[in-house]
Amino acid sequence: MPLDQMHEHEKDGKPKGEMTFFQHISELRRHILRAALAIAIFAGIFLANKEFVFQTLIFGPRNPDFPTFKIMCNASHAVGLGDKMCFQPTKFDIITRQLGEVLMQHLYVSFWLGIICAFPYIFWEFWRFVSPGLHEHEQKAIRGVVFICSLLFLMGVSFGYFIIAPFSINFLASYTVEGLNVSPTLDSYVTYMTMFTIPMGLVFEMPVVAYFAAKMGIVGPQAMRQYRRHAIVAILILAAIITPPDVVSQTLVAIPLWALYEVSILVVARVARKRAKAMKLSDNRELMEV
Repeated sequence: MPLDQMHEHEKDGKPKGEMTFFQHISELRRHILRAALAIAIFAGIFLANKEFVFQTLIFGPRNPDFPTFKIMCNASHAVGLGDKMCFQPTKFDIITRQLGEVLMQHLYVSFWLGIICAFPYIFWEFWRFVSPGLHEHEQKAIRGVVFICSLLFLMGVSFGYFIIAPFSINFLASYTVEGLNVSPTLDSYVTYMTMFTIPMGLVFEMPVVAYFAAKMGIVGPQAMRQYRRHAIVAILILAAIITPPDVVSQTLVAIPLWALYEVSILVVARVARKRAKAMKLSDNRELMEV
């Protein structure tokens, strides 16, 4: 068996070995507290910068000078299309109907921003807790997992914020009927912004999930290729669940999910080749011993 959690033993100067159940709980609590402290620090920074949080981050996708709109317009001029790709966001007012709604949404947004910014550290703490229980070759096989998972999560959040959010919000704001003015509440607006970003960060972890599933022999490249059509249907359903009921948002989500699925197939295929090679070497060694 591999050596289990060894933080307590190293700290107490005792011989390394397996920890008891209560030592596991104590060690897990330390990791959770450190991760919670990191979230609190980042959340506190955002709480102290209310104008930046709301005017720059939260309300950014509804402003004409949002980076996505600028890049599209510059690209349009660069390829000689003039203003054809220049996007003008729909103008609408955001209102509050409850006393203290701004405060509560500020706390809510700061908490999620704290998690996003602290995610690499949170995952690192999780890895520090889990890794001592793995064999040495298992640790080497998934070296860099903290960096990869953090990168994919931040890429997913960025994709949701810079691609999905601006177009989805403006589509929903422009979808109205005669005689109605779209004036969403702050709570509604922030809820949609959260839906566009956090879930995408988790969805972008698909290649990592596929990697571990392949390592455990749960999935293989042939099965993933065979059920590609079924996966596309599932992706469309997932996109419909995590986005508002409009075709634009669902398409913007479905395309990167399909791309991630294809990347996952490549990852699983690589793992399968390595497993086959390792099994072949093992069989050759057994034959030589015989």
